[in-house]
Amino acid sequence: MAFDKIFLNARFDGGTRHNIAVSDGRIAAITPAGEPPVGAETIDLGNALVVPGFVEGHIHLDTSFYGDAWRPHKPCTNGFDVHERVAFQAENMAAAAPMDVRARNQLDLCIGHGSTQMRSHVMVDGSVGLKSLETILRVREEYRGLIDIQLVAFPQSGILSSPGTPQLLDEAIGLGADLVGGLDPASFDRDVEKHLDVVFGVADKHGVDVDIHLHDMGSLGAFEIEQIAARTRALGMEGRVAVSHAYGLGDITMDQLKPMADVLARSGVAIMTNAPGARPFPPILALRDAGVTVFSGNDNIRDSWWPYGDGDMLHRATTLGYRSGFNIDEELRVAFDVVTAAGAKALRLPHYGLRVGAKADFVTLNAEHVPEAVVGPSQGRSVYKEGRLVATDGKMVGKRA
Repeated sequence: MAFDKIFLNARFDGGTRHNIAVSDGRIAAITPAGEPPVGAETIDLGNALVVPGFVEGHIHLDTSFYGDAWRPHKPCTNGFDVHERVAFQAENMAAAAPMDVRARNQLDLCIGHGSTQMRSHVMVDGSVGLKSLETILRVREEYRGLIDIQLVAFPQSGILSSPGTPQLLDEAIGLGADLVGGLDPASFDRDVEKHLDVVFGVADKHGVDVDIHLHDMGSLGAFEIEQIAARTRALGMEGRVAVSHAYGLGDITMDQLKPMADVLARSGVAIMTNAPGARPFPPILALRDAGVTVFSGNDNIRDSWWPYGDGDMLHRATTLGYRSGFNIDEELRVAFDVVTAAGAKALRLPHYGLRVGAKADFVTLNAEHVPEAVVGPSQGRSVYKEGRLVATDGKMVGKRA
């Protein structure tokens, strides 16, 4: 079999060394390292640790100010309030650099750190119409071949409380959005059933997946999750629905959590957490032990919600592990799985991983193994997309379309 190129001396987690043969952007063979084969371009990886490309499972390409002028964070007047944060965001966006420029800045940052797959939420509601989505769709096309991007039509200003939004969400899917989203059905729109009627109605009509933001705490958040899970089962959408943040799962007792985890596992509803500072977040191990898919993303990067964010999913794994109290190697590998294989499962990526037939998307790291990479994200990374070098040392080398 003829190969386009062969990567020599790739060290996998566990210490084994391999050659990775690539054809048409896919891994065509994985063989023990040995004598260099002939008849194809060879790239010596120098015994670097090779891991799958990172999965950025939750980000907002339209609202980041990364690369733009610094904007001091404005706190809410009386504790965290989604309505108030949305208002602050509207003020900041009005004075921001063009959206396409800011989106490219953020994509370059994420790709430079090793993300090869991404799910971005993009505002689609009565306040912005389809303009933001149209912009990000154009940017996505520019980055085709550098990163694969799923787009969620996200009603940041609510569905019922933002006139015209149900129709806009429907139109967004026809325009090119891949999923339909929602936002705090109870506390934002104050009508769980009608909010979910719209979200799952659009999903069912177009055959697309669902990813709903849920910030509500305690028993209210738990109730909403139960309703989302019930809708998922009723429509046969197991494995196609995610709840992002789900703070309420970190705000109930373990006795209360267990039946919730069982409901999520039975419904195939995935949970996204970025382990945000000073807030409860879903307990990763307890959910995984119940069979729930838990994945992650950087979420907001230097925007109106908080000033933090570096676009590095390996650093995100560090944060997940640190905040979860992960110390032993097995737990550190769980943190890594959340930003790689579990993310691929949640995003339903069929051709992911270091295996024959998968896309040749991988990252080289200067670390002995995965646990070491998680506790102290290494420098000197190289990022390969479909077998092509696209970034090294945090800088893009691949060219946009």
